[in-house]
This record gives sequence, structure tokens and C-alpha cells, in this order.
Amino acid sequence: MTLKLSWGNRPRQAQRVTTLTSRHEGIPTESSLLPFGNGRSYGDVCLNEHGVLLATRNLDHFINFDPKIGVLECEAGILLSEITKHTLPHGWFLPVTPGTAFITLGGAIANDIHGKNHHRAGCFGAHVLSFELHRSNGEWFCCSPSEHADLFTATIGGLGLTGLITTASIQLRQVQGPWLTGSSHRFANLQGFFDLSSVADESNEYTVAWVDCCAAGRRLGRGVFMLANHTHGDGSITARTPLRLPFTPPISLINRYSVKLFNEVYYRRRSAEKSVARWHYQEFFYPLDRLLEWNKVYGPAGFFQYQCVIPEQDAARHLKEMLGRVAATSSASFLAVLKKLGSIRSVGLLSFARPGITLAMDFPNHGSRTLALLDSLDAITREAGGAVYPAKDARMSSESFQQYYPAWREFSGFIDPNFSSSFWRRVTENIKK
Repeated sequence: MTLKLSWGNRPRQAQRVTTLTSRHEGIPTESSLLPFGNGRSYGDVCLNEHGVLLATRNLDHFINFDPKIGVLECEAGILLSEITKHTLPHGWFLPVTPGTAFITLGGAIANDIHGKNHHRAGCFGAHVLSFELHRSNGEWFCCSPSEHADLFTATIGGLGLTGLITTASIQLRQVQGPWLTGSSHRFANLQGFFDLSSVADESNEYTVAWVDCCAAGRRLGRGVFMLANHTHGDGSITARTPLRLPFTPPISLINRYSVKLFNEVYYRRRSAEKSVARWHYQEFFYPLDRLLEWNKVYGPAGFFQYQCVIPEQDAARHLKEMLGRVAATSSASFLAVLKKLGSIRSVGLLSFARPGITLAMDFPNHGSRTLALLDSLDAITREAGGAVYPAKDARMSSESFQQYYPAWREFSGFIDPNFSSSFWRRVTENIKK
């Protein structure tokens, strides 16, 4: 057994790892299999304790790319960063991208990722034309909206449980180059975010806000709002070389004092208020990728990420309560992001993104104290009729999952009988069948 960690560096679970070297080879016939890409999910959705992980990173070949129409076919183990490196020189960019470029194509489909342009482009699954799905009984399916459509919608956002995606074909987005222009704006409190968001989405493809989770009182929910569109460029901006954290510190470097200092500096910095801003795409989309293995800063105990979506109706009240609870604790988050999700319906049965406001926060793992805080945030999310993102979760209850994803019973009929995950067992074991 091999000890395997997710990006949150917890939970620590042992499983066997089978490295796949060809998309044409068979997969093991034993039970409890799970595809594993680059391990960038934060909790146990990419883990399979006492089972087998099918490591897919060697399935990283390009199959076909048509630069005239921007359709790319490649193997599922390829990273989004590798796709962009190959297609951007031809004027094509990912239609949807999350906050890191270091996830696999298969992982992007399995978690139906969303990005800063959800109000314009929806989730990643909306741009998947087809994929090849390998089941443990030896069957292969070419799935698309018109062929095996039921498996198609179950697999998109299906958390790797319906089988092994070996290849996929996606529609890219045409761009003028690697640059974006826009602006950034400070807002003094949570209402400021709603005021900016209500007008920014109309004329900007990408919108996102950083929030100061330490601010309280009249400053509760203050932050920096950024908006951007693709533009042409002359090469005057270059991406920075990433750094690497060489070791895991013995204790978390993230605490209330360090976060409060960082947040004050970040909020007050000159570039936080800029009427004309210009970014290289790596700087705008992937600022955390500049520090490789940044998850180590939380120390050996790891951390939890909590990402929820709250329906827009009455979202201000629920988010204010959430941020108030966080500000009142010592579990400070400096990686806090607010984003309005649009009305484009997600393709997958278990897709997370839906209309509303999504809030994502990171918390150092302080054991029961942190879990109690997250449980209290869950109570607010349930009351609001929202949901928590499985790709970021390591502790939601089965009862919460059932409310967040009422299509789970329908989805379970598409699970490959020999596939499972630590997440799936955790969120379904206590639900009445």
C-alpha cells in the first residue's frame, strides 16, 4: 500500500497505485478502482483508501488538433498547462479554467470545473464534445451529447466513478494572445462586492474577488474585485518563473496574525485599485501556481478548503453570517474568493456550479475546532439551499450531500460496479437506500 495525499495534505490514506502507460491497455478487474490524475483535489474525492488508484499522468499524448476551428483531442492525463502551451500559439485558449493549470483533462471533466467566466461560459463540461470511457468489464463507450448521452451526463462531474476516461475532445476558445486587460477595485464591505458584480458581468468575460476574512464590523467582507477580457499584446509582458517551497514547515505558517498582516498589505497595495490593468494569463488565472507546492505552508496537519455556492436570493445575508463567523474565530483564511456564478445549466448530474454566489476559503487544520466551524458553515449552506463542492471537500456529512445533490440516487445507477472512492463511501454510507 502507498500513502497518498490530496492537495489539502489530508486525509492520509493508504492505497495501491497502478500506473497506466497506454490508453489501449486493460484496467484491473478487481473491485474499488478510482482514476487519479494530478492529485489537485483538496479532500478525499481523489482517494480510495485500501483500494486501487489508476494513475493517468502517463496518458498525456495529443491525438489531433485543428487550429482552424479550435477542436482538440488528447488523452485524459494531460495537464491543462500542457494544453495551453500547445494551443495558445495558434490563438486558442481553454474555454474554462480553474485557479490552477496543474490539473488533468480527465480531472477537469470528472469535477466539471468552473472558472472566472462561469457567467459567460458555464462549466468545463459544456465544452466537452466527446470522450472515450473504459469500464471495468472491458466495455468501451464513445460518449457525447448524442451518443450514450446518459453516460455522458453522468461522467461529467461524476467524480471518476463511472469508469476511466482515456481520451476527450474539447472545443477551445479563440483569443488574440496570452494577455488580458481590465481593472481592479477595492470594495469596503460585502455590499460593495454585490454592487460591483451586478454591473461587471455584463461587459467582462472574467470577474472574481478576493475577500478579507479577518475584517469585521463595518469592514466585513471587504476585498478587491478584478475584471478582465482577452486582448492582443506585443510581448512586453512575460510570465514569472515559478518558485518551489523546499520543505514542509513543522507548524502551519498560516495563523490569525500572519493572515491579518497579509490581508492588510494585500488590500492596501497600489495595484488593488487600478482603472487600467494588464495581466499575462498565468498571472491572472494562476497566481498560486507561481509557488509550486504552496500547500506545504499549512504544515504537516494540512488544511481544509470550504467552497460553497449560495443562491443569489438572500445571498448577502447568508454570506454575511458566514464571514462573520469566520472573522470571529482564530481559523483565518487568506485564500478567500467570491464569485458570481451564472445561469448556464451544468451538464453533469452531480455538477456543483449553479446560479448564485460561490465563496471559497482555506483553513489550517486545527482538528475539532476547525471541523466545528465548517459544520456551522454547512448549516448556513443547507438553510440557504446551496451546495458544497466535492472537489474541495474532506468532511461533509452524508445528510448534507444528499440535500446538496438530490440527483445522487439517479447518478448511482451509472457508477461502474468496480469503481469507488473514499469520498463516495463517506457521503453515502449513512443514507438510507
